[in-house]
Amino acid sequence: MDIDKIMQLIDKVDASGITTLTVEEGCLKISIEKSQGQAQAVEGNQVITVPVGIPAPQMQSAAPAEAPAAPVQAAADAGEASAEEENDVFITSPIVGVFYSASGPEEEPFVKVGDTVKKGQIVGIVEAMKLMNEIESDVDGVIEEVLVENAQNVEYGQSLFRVK
Repeated sequence: MDIDKIMQLIDKVDASGITTLTVEEGCLKISIEKSQGQAQAVEGNQVITVPVGIPAPQMQSAAPAEAPAAPVQAAADAGEASAEEENDVFITSPIVGVFYSASGPEEEPFVKVGDTVKKGQIVGIVEAMKLMNEIESDVDGVIEEVLVENAQNVEYGQSLFRVK
């Protein structure tokens, strides 16, 4: 099956009222699922996400006049927190992409603050170049802090979770 045929299938699912389509051709199996404005094509263990609509730009409001005082307090808090964090381990992003805390928009997050995690447990997903990359815990421990928001852009090496 060539890429043009796959793209035609994605377009047909997008234009129709169906939400799931699975096609098998020889040893190749492709599943396409549509949910909340996106069509997803699954081939083997890879997930390809194709945006269906272009989101409207979001306007940012001006910061309040008292905003400069917050960094001073944050710096004082950071000094206290750094002593606690010395023994903590950080789970970092192995690639640049978009972080997702759950497998879907309506799903529960893989982990939240206070959850116990085991080495190898999936704690999030980073989407890069339309591929979903599962992020696994490197250690056993307890999630002390989630350092990124769902659907936030992340950089290579950026800390995602603090684990104690």
